[in-house]
Amino acid sequence: MPDGQPPVYDPNTRRAPAHLITPHAGTYGSAAGTGASGPGFKYDRATLEQLKTDWNDMANDFQDDLIYATALQRAQGPGLEYASGNNADMINTSGNALHDTLMARKEYCRSMAAKYEAALGKYAAAEDTHTTEIKQTGGSL
Repeated sequence: MPDGQPPVYDPNTRRAPAHLITPHAGTYGSAAGTGASGPGFKYDRATLEQLKTDWNDMANDFQDDLIYATALQRAQGPGLEYASGNNADMINTSGNALHDTLMARKEYCRSMAAKYEAALGKYAAAEDTHTTEIKQTGGSL
């Protein structure tokens, strides 16, 4: 950091990627005439891969932020008087809350990435099945 100053948190520099907060084009539920039922979203392979990457990137950001929570959890008062100790206790409590929140958010992001990974697996399996069916009928891709 310049001049040995600690970093200053700027909430405007940490934004979720636009496609995570902006609705995507696509379909919800089953496509008409497919005979499939049940709710869900349909994305292409590239979108699924990008979403998985973005969720993992956010989880990594939360993991990186745990360093700051740890610093708060270990804060000590500047002096031996009551006020310093009490202030440090309050900072430690805030650090614990921040740590728990960051862990929960990181785990949520990882679980979302895992869902997109699973969807990619289903996508690949369906693609393989359709390729086999086309080859059996004498067609080509």
